[in-house]
Amino acid sequence: MTDLFQEPDEATPLDPDERAGLLQDWIATRAELNAAEQDNIDTAAAWVFRRRRAPILSVEFTNDLHRRMFNDVWAWAGTYRATERNVGVAPYMIGVQMAQLFDDANYWVDHETYPADEIAVRLHHRLVAIHPYPNGNGRLSRMMADLLIQRLGQPAFSWGSEVLGGQIADMGELRRQYIAALRAADRHDITALMEFARS
Repeated sequence: MTDLFQEPDEATPLDPDERAGLLQDWIATRAELNAAEQDNIDTAAAWVFRRRRAPILSVEFTNDLHRRMFNDVWAWAGTYRATERNVGVAPYMIGVQMAQLFDDANYWVDHETYPADEIAVRLHHRLVAIHPYPNGNGRLSRMMADLLIQRLGQPAFSWGSEVLGGQIADMGELRRQYIAALRAADRHDITALMEFARS
């Protein structure tokens, strides 16, 4: 049996209090946890993609979306983390950083500061960099980017899925590419992350 809380390389581990927030006592393996989270995410995606006119670039919407993505699995769904992580801002800065992000993102959209793909990828990167929730930050950030890019009239991103059908069949290698692209974006080079989003 694999450790239920064993995270993939580079993932942020949950602290004991966050682990205690697991709502489903039938979940005993990492595979069961992944399946339960994916079912919850699929339900949230069906909900969110039906709301074509809802304002998505807000703190309130993002917290609600995270809650809907994980509320059947985790008690803390939609709630900011209160613990330090190996990535992300200090917990006391999350609220301020999230408000600033959505002020910036609304400005980018209203003023067409960047091309559509770049706006959505910048939103994704900043959400991951803030890392507001105990877990699920990458999945939430990719869904937010997909929502935004479609609102801007472009197709959703593939996030490496086309690469999986081609030269890379290893999810570990795909994750390494994604993490490397995020780290490059941390150094203000967003090119690799934009390429990964469309790969």
